[in-house]
Amino acid sequence: MSEPLIAELVEFTATEVADSSPRRDLDMALGATGAMVLVFIMLSAGFGGGLEPADFSSADLNWWEVPIQDRWKLDLNLTSWRSQLPEDGTFEILPLTEHFVDVELPLEERDAGFPEQPQMHLSLWMPDVPDGVKVPVIATVHPYYDFGAPGDKSTPNTVPDMGVGKWIYEEFVPHGYALAQVSTFGTGKSTHCQDVKGRGEQIGIDAAVRWLGEQEWSNGNVGLMGKSYAGTTNWEAAQFDNPYLKTIVPISGSIGVQQMFYRNGSSESRALLYDVLYEGATVDGDFSDMRMCSDDLIGPASPWTTYTAAELGGSQWNDYWEERYHLPDVLANHRGSVYIVWGMQDWNVDPYHFSPTYELLRDRGMTVRGIFGQWAHNYPDQIQTHSNLGSGYGAEAFPNMTRMDWAVELFGWFEHFLKGIGPEPASLVQIQRNDGKWHLEETWPPEDVEWQLLGLDEFQSSGQRVSSTSSVTLESEPFTEDIHISGLPTMHLSVQALCKGGQIFATMKDGTTGLRLGHAVMDLRYRDGGYDAKVTIPFISYKMEMEFNPMDVVIPSGHTLLVELTETGADYLPSPDCASVGMNVDTDSSSVLGLPLIDRPIGDVQWFRVPGPVDPSNLTMSGV
Repeated sequence: MSEPLIAELVEFTATEVADSSPRRDLDMALGATGAMVLVFIMLSAGFGGGLEPADFSSADLNWWEVPIQDRWKLDLNLTSWRSQLPEDGTFEILPLTEHFVDVELPLEERDAGFPEQPQMHLSLWMPDVPDGVKVPVIATVHPYYDFGAPGDKSTPNTVPDMGVGKWIYEEFVPHGYALAQVSTFGTGKSTHCQDVKGRGEQIGIDAAVRWLGEQEWSNGNVGLMGKSYAGTTNWEAAQFDNPYLKTIVPISGSIGVQQMFYRNGSSESRALLYDVLYEGATVDGDFSDMRMCSDDLIGPASPWTTYTAAELGGSQWNDYWEERYHLPDVLANHRGSVYIVWGMQDWNVDPYHFSPTYELLRDRGMTVRGIFGQWAHNYPDQIQTHSNLGSGYGAEAFPNMTRMDWAVELFGWFEHFLKGIGPEPASLVQIQRNDGKWHLEETWPPEDVEWQLLGLDEFQSSGQRVSSTSSVTLESEPFTEDIHISGLPTMHLSVQALCKGGQIFATMKDGTTGLRLGHAVMDLRYRDGGYDAKVTIPFISYKMEMEFNPMDVVIPSGHTLLVELTETGADYLPSPDCASVGMNVDTDSSSVLGLPLIDRPIGDVQWFRVPGPVDPSNLTMSGV
């Protein structure tokens, strides 16, 4: 269920790239038969124009232009370690080259411990294209190259990593894309101090992107892609008005550090040691350990002051959190497109990062797509990892979650935004319900959501106080029809404080089967939501405006809905000082559960089928 303390620190490993050999000779089922394809939604050309049907002949479509709901007809390789393109590229890959990019930093971002020329180190793989042909770049940026204690380090950035690098190397470089792997400051061969997700790191990433766009061999178009920290660096790059950054594909990449560790004010346990562990993981026992960013001194203290004294300004005693909140600058400055990828069962970087981010980007006028499946902190096409999910945490959606057409999806995206080939992809969302079914939406939460509001007096309840030793359970009457929850449910609770704070962790379940559906958490000091804490006075009544994590789930007709209210849960710390005392909850009509519901009947054109099924026992591992 939950991730390790700092799961990001160990997620990247790499193996040597195996010699290339013919892998497949695949033909499209559509092209082979010459059949007519009935396309109900014009995904390749646009989605915003409505749902009018249109006819396409397969002879008029390239394989990467086949609409999403018809890709299951393509003859894709379903037994590879990751998704593959249906055709091999024709370009050989040139030998690796390494480069250092000089970076100009403002005075306040200079190294305070061991000043040296700030440089970003990158490794580059190029396709062997004819003289004069310029190519775009797909880059991945993170600190995990040559990362860790001496004798136990990860591989350097000169080896394509198993996250993005090796996959791009095999599938995209032969089609005319360059691959760059970039080490953030203070990691790998990059100099300067490691300013974890701070302004110095952001400036260094921007400099590397500009260098890639300005080279003589480059067509000036750069795309960034990566998961977790390597997804956060996408947002960091997009904070700048950089003309070369044409698209980003952040995969479970946090939009901000405070946003990653605090939900409605409740603190995850790993937040307290986050900065310290990253600093410790770069200790090499040599002169490089003398590097120190000014934020290294205040970073470790910020989680503690936020957790223990938020209502007294503990989260605002410096600009550490503000400097590491990337989204506002992205909305103000980024001129490219965004493709957001997230697991609905991700407990490392929770899915609330993508909502309302998706809507904000779309409203800003950017082309933005989302693919949100019932996987955890993974890629959409990692079948072996997907197969390990537990019941209530994605297992019910397996194996329908694994998207072996994802390479095809991204190929069309990169062809347009990095090469200028083909029509502009439409903004849309592919989202998977907890029972495995996929549906398409123009935005998410869907615009046609209807809210069902249920007062807690409509529930059978037990318990009144939520503390470390007591809880409250609520169960609805059986539903008379299937209900499809799609969005972020709310629970506005009337409570009485018994201390200067307190916390509630809400778990939503199918009351008939016990299947977990979703969760919410809130610190009473943050009762209005957001990141502004308020003083709490004992024996005063308050309204807690809780919001659940994003959910796309179904409760069948005849089943009940169960909500359990506990003091804490999963990865969250107990309330400081007030856990044992807790708070009283009013289970009457003054407390309301809000459910965002949509109606997508069987046969609706927005449901679609994915390639598969995929058998995890029948995979061939690349390079192993």
